[in-house]
Amino acid sequence: MERLLMTTEDGSHTIFIPEMDEHYHSVHGAIQESLHIYIEQGLLQTTKNEISVLEIGFGTGLNAYLTYCYALKRNISVNYCCLEKYPLTESEYSILNYPTEIFPEHSHIFNTIHKSEWDETIEIQARFKFKKNQADLLTFQFDETPQFDLVYYDAFAPGKQPEMWTEQVLHKVAATVKADGILVTYCAKGAVRRSLAATGFSMERIPGPTGKKEILRGKKTF
Repeated sequence: MERLLMTTEDGSHTIFIPEMDEHYHSVHGAIQESLHIYIEQGLLQTTKNEISVLEIGFGTGLNAYLTYCYALKRNISVNYCCLEKYPLTESEYSILNYPTEIFPEHSHIFNTIHKSEWDETIEIQARFKFKKNQADLLTFQFDETPQFDLVYYDAFAPGKQPEMWTEQVLHKVAATVKADGILVTYCAKGAVRRSLAATGFSMERIPGPTGKKEILRGKKTF
């Protein structure tokens, strides 16, 4: 599958897949989108000093990189787990400009998360443990007990990857979330909101980043 590098409106890169007519990030700004949805409306909404994060769709590694940087600033310990079925190659991720656009002092971390071994937990820093799984969410087996405090649901859009947004799959993810855990996603479709509500989340629509009216955030209630 062909993947092309593109520059978004805030100067940060994204990847475009012509075959799917889909971008990994908003064309209005990859960094501004990730900061707004996953950091400001996700990570910074947590109240614990130690959290476990699940990311569905590791992609370019931007969300993981920003989580590391902001967790370090806020003195939050993080156990980070992500799933990615189609990882970028070194020739693709090595030219992404995120480390030069934001937190250049941590540029080595961006390289570390990409070069780390798949399916192995590594300690990137004393308070940041990281594991990326090369896996398909549809068949991946999670632990039976809830383990995550925060979920970044960043799969491709329902119109492009509908199998990732069924109530059955969302229920599978919801089952991994602790009581009062948070899920955030860029997708604001009513069907997705209703499915997440049916899986145990109290859902709310909140203002989205530049170029997007609304996003969804939920808190696990049962």
